[in-house]
Amino acid sequence: MSANTGTTGAACTAWDNSECQGTPYCPPRCPRFEGKDDTLFLTRPYESDDRDALVSMYADLDQYSRSMGLPPATVPKIEDWLERLHSNGWSLIALDGDRVIGHVAVVPADSSEPEFLIFVHQAYQNHGIGTELIKQLIAYADDRDHSGLTLEVSKGNKRAITVYENVGFDVTKRKLSELEMELDLEHSLVRRLRRPPADRV
Repeated sequence: MSANTGTTGAACTAWDNSECQGTPYCPPRCPRFEGKDDTLFLTRPYESDDRDALVSMYADLDQYSRSMGLPPATVPKIEDWLERLHSNGWSLIALDGDRVIGHVAVVPADSSEPEFLIFVHQAYQNHGIGTELIKQLIAYADDRDHSGLTLEVSKGNKRAITVYENVGFDVTKRKLSELEMELDLEHSLVRRLRRPPADRV
């Protein structure tokens, strides 16, 4: 089955990606992926019509899914925060049907090494969605000609740190309670992430 994204409004069913070689219309990385329990999900760039669904995801985050004071606690503040993110950068979302379940935002868009942040709804954590969103992020950042990506993460967030290290991020600075990490987009992993499913190693 090809990975033409002209009809990627929802995750497809019964998709066998083992022979997918991609098409000229594929984005930097195939938007369809399976979670750890074989549930099919979709990732794609954020669009303005996604605003309400994204605000709803953030409004429903529990305290354990928040990090370093983000996202803000009230809906008006979430809306203002997202408006600033989207006016200065670019974003990707993960979807379960029409429901936004994950979000990665990159700012500023014109930086050669922008910073990013990522959140996954607590009901969908530990399903591989955060890892896939980071892989999508790397592929899109490379396609947009960024030279690197940076982030800050709490030292106590061991799970996230392991995910970042597994995709090639290195610690560049240790602060009192956070780590600064960076990925050089010349890393060999980037090319592998952009291959169609059947061609990945």
